[in-house]
Amino acid sequence: MTAELVRGQNHTLPQTRLEIRVSAGSPVVAGATLGDENGTVRGVEWIAHPGAHRLPGLEVSRQAAAGHRLAVDLEALPDEVHRVTVLLALPTGVGGPTRFGATAAPFVAVTGLDGTEIATFTLTGLDAESAVSALELYRRQGAWKVRAVGQGYAAGLAEMLADQGLAGAAELAASIQEAVARSLARSVAPPPPRTPEGDRVRHASGPSDAHPPTAPQPQPTAHPPTVHQPTAPQSATHPPTAPQPQVPAHPSAVPQPAVPQPDAPTPAHPPTGTDPGTPTAPAAPTAGGPINYAHPRRQHAAPPPPPPAAPPAEPGQAPQPVAGDATGWSMDERLYNQIWGMFEDLARAAAAYRSAVDFAESRMGQELDRSLSDPRNRIGGTGDRAREEARAKRDELIARAREVFDRDLAQLAAEAAVVEPALPAAYAGWDNPVWHAHRIPMELPMALRIGDLHLPERTDLRIPLLVRLPLERGIWVDSGRTASEAAALMDTDRLRRLAMETAVLHAARLLAVYPPGEFSVHVIDPAGSAAGSLAPLVDAGVLAGPPAAGPGGVASVLAHLTRRVDLVQMAVRAGAADALPPDLDTGEQLLVVNDFPHGFDDRAVTQLRYLADEGPSVGVHLLMVADREDASAYGPVLDPLWRSLLRITPVADNHLADPWVGHAWTYEPPATPPGSRVMEQVLAAVTAARRAAGR
Repeated sequence: MTAELVRGQNHTLPQTRLEIRVSAGSPVVAGATLGDENGTVRGVEWIAHPGAHRLPGLEVSRQAAAGHRLAVDLEALPDEVHRVTVLLALPTGVGGPTRFGATAAPFVAVTGLDGTEIATFTLTGLDAESAVSALELYRRQGAWKVRAVGQGYAAGLAEMLADQGLAGAAELAASIQEAVARSLARSVAPPPPRTPEGDRVRHASGPSDAHPPTAPQPQPTAHPPTVHQPTAPQSATHPPTAPQPQVPAHPSAVPQPAVPQPDAPTPAHPPTGTDPGTPTAPAAPTAGGPINYAHPRRQHAAPPPPPPAAPPAEPGQAPQPVAGDATGWSMDERLYNQIWGMFEDLARAAAAYRSAVDFAESRMGQELDRSLSDPRNRIGGTGDRAREEARAKRDELIARAREVFDRDLAQLAAEAAVVEPALPAAYAGWDNPVWHAHRIPMELPMALRIGDLHLPERTDLRIPLLVRLPLERGIWVDSGRTASEAAALMDTDRLRRLAMETAVLHAARLLAVYPPGEFSVHVIDPAGSAAGSLAPLVDAGVLAGPPAAGPGGVASVLAHLTRRVDLVQMAVRAGAADALPPDLDTGEQLLVVNDFPHGFDDRAVTQLRYLADEGPSVGVHLLMVADREDASAYGPVLDPLWRSLLRITPVADNHLADPWVGHAWTYEPPATPPGSRVMEQVLAAVTAARRAAGR
């Protein structure tokens, strides 16, 4: 049974070969220090960090990412070591958050090699800190234990290392951040050329061309990346699947961690299922090999190749983009795979460009240091000429990298311009004309669009954020003002209203893409404060019942859905689906919860956690509108609930990370065009389809 630790609590470790998994809302630097019996770090050789990632019995990630897997073999540590402290720090100079209070609380799990969680700890309550001692493994009377620490440092990595007794902490902290800046992108191998057997055809030179000839080339990753989920764009942006542990070949070998991956709510990879009848995700990309997108319901045959690309307009030009140029058994599946290919291409192209810029800046600094190390060159025009030459070389390298990057961006933009109009309703934005002619489908689509993603280098180039259907995890629309800088500038009431309107848009899309009568929506609005936002759903008559208000209404809806989960689970385990009560609705159920935890007692909170954990596997899903700070009175008891949900925001926010290189992507929530009544038209179509089907 997993121990959910709070600060200061400890737990005995039943084994000595472990993995420590870190999930954060934005890329972080992960490291570890070794301490003696007094907790003192005796020197830099007792610290594992991205610049020196491996020590006897210990290995950490080489780059900053939103997800990490650290490998620990306690028996292989030197005899003088009595403590292993896991450190997290925000990278500097990469445009991300500068304090942990501006991002989602990091989550740390200690697991066995089989992936079984031994102890977990959510680092809540952080604010101005930019570095934190997350937890420590320590030896006590011959046995090893883990303790939740959560000690933050506002002055960053240098202060944290100095606190552990390390001489020269400031210099080492600077070198760690420099190593991270150099390897943040280059540690990921460039994408391989696309082939007909791969996931889609490449129309332009890949990001691998974005490195100038003088820049160091990326090194292939040692292990294939694993997606962490949920729910990729853990994505994201697909629902991430559970990472598979790396098992050493020899019992004495240190387990090797996989490439760091972002955690949900990062854009996620679609979940992988084991049931042949359940949609499965594309296999995780292996380093140096093409992505293998397997069809969700055909396990024994290769999908047909993509249609041939259009011939180039002139010799030497790239072929014109084609919508649906990925492999797949249907146009929807080809478009789905194509969108994820575009997502990966943009992530890797940006990584290559940022890598080239970092290299150019670093090279300029080194050349200036060498030139000005001679005091004679610091006087007169010699020093000025050296500076001008170094800056000119830097500018040339950056300009060459930007030229290649702009070419890749232009090709992706051209592809997006072709793909967007061809998308089916489930993949399309509300401004797409396809919604005006939308008919309620008779079959469930593969995925649903829940927003867009973009990077700061090209904000108008949007990648649709798709999640697989049926949902593998619930969704949390964060209505808190502390969720992001944009949210902090908004009025509290307006932000909560906008969050609820966003939830209504998602519910409407789900109703519109499910076959008639196969999807029901329940609403809990304890204080009745969301009546205006819920009006489109209520007026259309698409809810399973009136929005539940007051303690009695909350208890009734939760009891109904909890009973459904219990009965379906028992029927599945017993293989007795025919024994279900005739009045039980076996269709998919969505519970929209407004303003949680107001109006919820302890019993209701427990039921909600149960639905979040057990509901998705039997067709009950959560769509919560909540401010996590409002739930702080419950302490860490709700931390597993937040982790089980895909967090999105009602305003643009860069809290999602891709599963390839860990970029922080800005998430844009869905919105209807100003003055448009497209959502009302779609809901009217849902009502008409239900009546026609007699539901």
